[in-house]
Amino acid sequence: MSWKTDIRVVVGIDFGTTYSGFSLSHVEEDIKGISTNDEWPAVMGLSGGIGQLKTNTALQYTDDFEEVELWGQPAMYKKPNKKNKEKKPIELFKLFLGNCIDKYKPKLPKKVTYKRAITDYLCEVGKFIKEIVTQKWTEIDFMQDVLLVLTVPAEYSENDKAIMRECLFNAGLIADKCSEKLQFTTEPEAAAIYCMYSTLREHELAEPGTTFMIVDCGGGTVDLTTRKLLEGNQLGEVTERAGDFCGSTFIDKKFIELLKREVGKSAVNSLNENHYGQLQYIVQEFCQNIKLPFTGDDPDVNHEMDLEDIAPALLEYVTGSEKDLMERKEWIIELDFNTVKSMFDPIVDRIIEMIRVQLDNSSKKCSAIFLVGGFGQSKYLQTRIEEEFNDLVDNISIPTSPIAAVSRGATIYGKSLYESENLKTTNNLKCVIATRVLNHTFGIKISPLWEDGDPPDRITTNERIHKFHCIVERKTEVNTNQEFLVENLVPTHPDQTKLSFEIFYTKEYSAVYCDEPGMTLLGNLIIDLPDVNLGIKRRCTFSLTFGDMEIKAKAFNQTNGQNYQTNFELNNI
Repeated sequence: MSWKTDIRVVVGIDFGTTYSGFSLSHVEEDIKGISTNDEWPAVMGLSGGIGQLKTNTALQYTDDFEEVELWGQPAMYKKPNKKNKEKKPIELFKLFLGNCIDKYKPKLPKKVTYKRAITDYLCEVGKFIKEIVTQKWTEIDFMQDVLLVLTVPAEYSENDKAIMRECLFNAGLIADKCSEKLQFTTEPEAAAIYCMYSTLREHELAEPGTTFMIVDCGGGTVDLTTRKLLEGNQLGEVTERAGDFCGSTFIDKKFIELLKREVGKSAVNSLNENHYGQLQYIVQEFCQNIKLPFTGDDPDVNHEMDLEDIAPALLEYVTGSEKDLMERKEWIIELDFNTVKSMFDPIVDRIIEMIRVQLDNSSKKCSAIFLVGGFGQSKYLQTRIEEEFNDLVDNISIPTSPIAAVSRGATIYGKSLYESENLKTTNNLKCVIATRVLNHTFGIKISPLWEDGDPPDRITTNERIHKFHCIVERKTEVNTNQEFLVENLVPTHPDQTKLSFEIFYTKEYSAVYCDEPGMTLLGNLIIDLPDVNLGIKRRCTFSLTFGDMEIKAKAFNQTNGQNYQTNFELNNI
């Protein structure tokens, strides 16, 4: 019996760089019964985000960093207090994954690694989810009956997903590290599923063959996927998913750079160190009153920020010429139209270029672009995208509840896995994702005999050479659970008792050797090779299965019929 038949509740978790949220549903409920959590913990007089679909991805530890003291919104915001030094929250730790450049990664305390921060945050969220699930469905055993679907950015490697799996296991959300009751889907893919069941129908585009793009604009990353609606409410992928670190928080960083120019770098650094809550208060004032309302339509708009009112502790750190200037300006910072626009444009330009490349790579006409995520609600971003692409794409719009699109889509994806196994037809979900386009080339290390023409410096002591054998190339469209086989693999030594398959991947379309630049070891699958008397005449078959967000490796010993299948241990790089 499949593990999918045990599922009773699906929880879709949108673990974001700056904000996180989740949606949930009983498998017997209609899609309309999916609920998104909108009540978060409150502490110290804060609302905790009642009515908000997400809370901050942030932690506050005790002074010795032994325990989590606060998480979510309460960990971030404190009222300005000129006298008391404030502890800084731990945040943005998700940026340690996904090849984010070092300058964007936060500085963490020595006792808190990024893996620990991710684990601790997921542990707190997990306890919150468990409480809600068991209150709502008293008969549910969380570890046995609940399927978790975690969303990840499009650019995450297999190793990034393995780290997330490890953290979820250490956080107590899955019973074992290889549990199939944790599934992954990409953030734009989840949003595409949500739009398929909502926005496409609203715009009368729910016809097989319709191609649409999801632009998921979050705080840290922007992720794109282009999908084609197939028969039976299934989705095929048209071209590779794409992602970049150009979310809305990078506009906030531009604002902080401006603040440093106005009052001095050392003053802002001191405020950050001693009164982090006040620095965050300034940033939130910028977001609420300037960034979010900015449309790009009114060149005469002029904003003022009174630093003395919103960040009184800052004044004591400003010195020299900056202090003289700010006193003459009565501690007012002015942000005119061009200044604000200059903060937006580098980020928006990168998003537009991503969309352009995605359209160029697609062989199908794109009927619609749907903007989801918090930054997707920016009027200026919407206007710029419409101006750039309205001649190419007929429909550019925002779905209902764009902030919840990812977690709700992840929940629908989980329900589709259950329904496909149990032959449910209530929602006609089947398996929502029919095809995916691979964004890496995959293969294994082989060791054929060295031949003339091979590099002399690569010959081994037994006159062989290690090479990369491609199993499937990047940009290949694969069906769900599609297998790619390599047959007739044999040991290199007649007395060999085990055979190790080393699996590698690369962004390149082809490769000859496993140590080429950009080549990464995905993991190993080791199988037993009994019957030594047969020497090297012990043939094996190796396969990789794609389609699911995690890759499965399988080997078959053709001599004795033994099968080996695993998600394998992945390198934590």
